[in-house]
This record gives sequence, structure tokens and C-alpha cells, in this order.
Amino acid sequence: MYDFPEVRWATDALWAAVAARLSAAGIAAAPALDRESSLPDLWTDPALLLSQTCGNPYVRRHRDRLRLVATPCYSAPGCDGPRYSSLLVVREDAPGTGLADFGGSVCAVNEWGSLSGWVALAAVLPEPPDRFFRAALVTGAHVDSLAAVAAGDADIAAIDCVTYALLQRYRPAATAGLRAIGRTATAPGLPLVTRRDASDETVEALRAALRGVLADPALAEARAALLIEGIELLGEADYDAIPPQPVSTPPLASVPSRRSATAPAP
Repeated sequence: MYDFPEVRWATDALWAAVAARLSAAGIAAAPALDRESSLPDLWTDPALLLSQTCGNPYVRRHRDRLRLVATPCYSAPGCDGPRYSSLLVVREDAPGTGLADFGGSVCAVNEWGSLSGWVALAAVLPEPPDRFFRAALVTGAHVDSLAAVAAGDADIAAIDCVTYALLQRYRPAATAGLRAIGRTATAPGLPLVTRRDASDETVEALRAALRGVLADPALAEARAALLIEGIELLGEADYDAIPPQPVSTPPLASVPSRRSATAPAP
């Protein structure tokens, strides 16, 4: 889920080490990650061994197909152990200082099903989203939401704090001219999952392989590149605490408006 090209070498190094440990335990594991299949196809693959998903689609759509393995802990600002939050990002020259100042504005949303980009944002609004925001621009990705805010096509976006930290490190231009005015509440982080009918033995082997990779000094550089500092085992009840999917959405912004950097309507 955080598979930026700049850090794929690190992701590949960690996966190769996990796969080697699984093979040593008698579990067949592909030597390379599948980056061709869509995420929904991976999550519904009856042969799935390991993947990562957002908590919202896990709870809303895929719980009957997926089994929790572990939740990574990241060192990004806004994370707390296996929990994470979203940064509320606006232009650096925007006059607002808090979320309430952006009522009547245009929000950029990566996708409606995203916990970090939409559900967590809606949960901290003082009123229903269709009343608080004038319009919404659906961008398809956090990095595109940031670009929309920077360009003036939107005024505010909720950005996964791990994504934001990675972009600050590897693509500083993506966050230039932007600032955070707050954070959403923390929520369970993006879990590593396997197919629902995976045996207990397989799940324990996966966890053992992950723990081994996290403790291997030879992989310290790869872990640091990805901001990974550990894993914790969360249960379904932890993910049940994710805020509900909002029942309303703002009107869609029909086309990018190249709006000037003026104060949002109160």
C-alpha cells in the first residue's frame, strides 16, 4: 500500500527475506511480489498468501475473504504503534488555522472508500460532509490530492500520515507549499492479511517470518527506508472501531477550477 517506486528496493528486500523464511518452513512463497494484479483481485484471490489492505475495505467488503496476520507499526509523525492518522493539509498561504475555517471549501478526496482520505476526515467534521464542504474533487490517489490542493483546485485534503512522511522524504516537491492544520483521530493501521481459510499454522509461519525480518540487522536499512519499526497483532474488534462510512458526500467538482488562494467561505 506504500509501494512508492523510490522504496520498492526496500519492499522487495523485505519480501525476499519473508519468502525465504516461509520456504524454510515448508510454505511455498512467490520469489517476487505481484504488482500487476489490482488490489481487489489480490484480496479476493483464493490462493492469497500475504497482502496489505486499508482497514475500511477490510471491514466493509472483504472481512469474509481475508484473515488478519499483523499490523505494521510505522515511525511517521501521526502514528502511535499500530495506529495511524491523517494530516489535514492545506496550502501554506491559506489563511485558515483549523478545520472549522474550511467550511464551504472544496476538499480533495483520493477515493470515497479510503479510511485515511475520506472516512477519517468525515468523522471529524462538525456537520455532515455535504453541508460542510461546498464540493469535492475525487483524485484517485493521495499524491494527486496534494497536487490538487497545491494547484488551487481544492482547498484541503486528508492525507495518510505514512504517505505524507514518505513523500516528504522521497518527493519533497509533492509537499512543497503545503502545511498541516491538524490531524484526524487515530485508527488501526493498514493490516497485513491472508486468505480467510488459511490454516493457523500458515498464519503463525507468516508472523514468525515477519518477526524474523524485523529483527534481522541486515535489513535495517530497508526497514528504515519504509519507516517500519515493528508489528502488532490486532483483532477484528480493533478494526470494528473504524468510523462508519459517511452517508452523504459533497457535490462533485465537475472540472478543476484553478481557484485562487483565497480564504474559504466561513
